[in-house]
Amino acid sequence: MQNLKSNLWNSDFSHIYIEKNAINHPNTIKILEHFKNSTVVKIDYYKEMFSRSNQSFRSQKQSRKLILAIKKDGLIYEGAEVCEDFGNEHFYYTSSMMNCIYDCEYCYLQGMYPSANIVVFVNIEDIFNEVEKLLKKHPVYLCISYDTDLLAFEGVTLFTTLWMEFAKNHPNLKLELRTKSANFDAIKDIKCLDNTILAWTISPDNVISKYEWKTPSLELRLKSIKQAIQKGWNVRICFDPLLYIRDWKKQYSLCVEHTFKELPYDKILDVSIGVFRVAKDYLKKMEKERIYSPILAYPFECTNGVCSYSKKHAEQMIDFVYKEVCKFIPKEKIYI
Repeated sequence: MQNLKSNLWNSDFSHIYIEKNAINHPNTIKILEHFKNSTVVKIDYYKEMFSRSNQSFRSQKQSRKLILAIKKDGLIYEGAEVCEDFGNEHFYYTSSMMNCIYDCEYCYLQGMYPSANIVVFVNIEDIFNEVEKLLKKHPVYLCISYDTDLLAFEGVTLFTTLWMEFAKNHPNLKLELRTKSANFDAIKDIKCLDNTILAWTISPDNVISKYEWKTPSLELRLKSIKQAIQKGWNVRICFDPLLYIRDWKKQYSLCVEHTFKELPYDKILDVSIGVFRVAKDYLKKMEKERIYSPILAYPFECTNGVCSYSKKHAEQMIDFVYKEVCKFIPKEKIYI
């Protein structure tokens, strides 16, 4: 990620809160090497800091703290219905981190979590053990970067590298790493794996500049994707979430065209397309956190607890972007 230290670390992570039972974990020791000037505070349980009442997600985003903890339960979750399973029967996700270094205006994490502080569960080996138990029963499709952006934080945790080392020894496991980063350099020396997918979220530049704060530009993302493809990685392109913005047809048309003119699109694994959607309870909190957000001011419609655009608008957007993508990618490689 571009200039991560100078742009983020100087203002963030002035304090590192560490569970007492995580103090001596090898990953804790490695992570602390990056924050030698930070104040370390020992705590009994990460929720003492993370789950306190009356916290302001928006205020904390201005100066986040890092919490290192041991994850004791909820190591693996079944994939949510609002997420694409790409035809995989046994679909799961896991969270070795909570929260993200980026600050996207539409991010569901601000409705899901009470705090903007970042939690790293250092005992990643326990998650590996749970995955191995599942693999004894059936193949597993596992998304490892839903509630964070692991690749963006790779310089600190090395968790992406650890996951790839794990995947290398488990051929019946398929990993998906979702990211908005331009940080492929952090893993460029790892030999590509047939059972690992690097999935990049792609947005128009005006969406990135207005609503995806602290994320790399479209150009930098495409540069990183191109490097990954050249190295032989399976790459997934995600036009998801599509946002109902002014001139959305023009913006997404230009975005799709530019994306596939920059990339060797015949070497892309597949493409996913989806509109913005979020759990009803999360949306209520998001609207309170961002009362002036034009993105969240839309009169969303809710069905079975999930809020999204009206059926008319959602169908218009998906149909339009689908047709634009079809100019470059075979229909059988496009997931909606």
